[in-house]
Amino acid sequence: MDAVILGDGPLGRAIAAAFTERGDRARMLGRPASGRHDPGDLAGAAVVVDASRGDAVAANLEAVLDGGCRRFVIGTTAWDADRARVCRLLDTLGGVAVVAPNLSVGMALFGRLVESAVALFGPLASFDPYLVEWHRRGKADRPSGTARALAGRIVAAHPRLARVAEGPTGSSDPETLEVLGVRAGANPGSHLVGFDAPGEVIELRHVARDRSAYAAGALAAADWLLAAPRTTGIHAFDEVVDDLLATSREVANATR
Repeated sequence: MDAVILGDGPLGRAIAAAFTERGDRARMLGRPASGRHDPGDLAGAAVVVDASRGDAVAANLEAVLDGGCRRFVIGTTAWDADRARVCRLLDTLGGVAVVAPNLSVGMALFGRLVESAVALFGPLASFDPYLVEWHRRGKADRPSGTARALAGRIVAAHPRLARVAEGPTGSSDPETLEVLGVRAGANPGSHLVGFDAPGEVIELRHVARDRSAYAAGALAAADWLLAAPRTTGIHAFDEVVDDLLATSREVANATR
């Protein structure tokens, strides 16, 4: 595979290393001075992974499509304002993108565990849900894209919640989910979902030890895009995870 990684930060370097370690060709491109990559630099890529910045995603995708590549993995967050533009570019030029605020397979499954927990504790008025996330000091977005996605899952599945509060509100509104963010040190990502009752508390936690899990997910998304023709437009990372689970079950059944 010939992969191009847009973004030479910690995530981009981890993804490039993962491609190289398994024998693929990986080219990593930092942010261009002009603000837009030269499509010629992207020619020949089988897949392009965006690990840059939210405000660069749409322009990066445009350059990728102009360069002839139609497979895109977006592991960048904070580009929601450009989502309509991204969808329009993909639809117009026949591109396919796997999108996730967090490319960790473990986090994708963690989100499903959280939904199951909400289904159990949500009907019980004595249990209040909350979400705490912790990232390195230099991470710009707060809450993180992963925290926003988890919060969305919780609110959508909870019978009493109607909104998300970002940071302390000084309110005890039972319809509001509290989301607290910590920015300190070098933590690559920790997310805790809890359900607190007067006499007990239940907590679910996902901790990223390093960025290798995100890199492994980026490779899985790239492989999924190349494995078969995919429908034009945006695909959730959950589709990749579903295929991984199905393949794992088939292997397990075959070895019984």
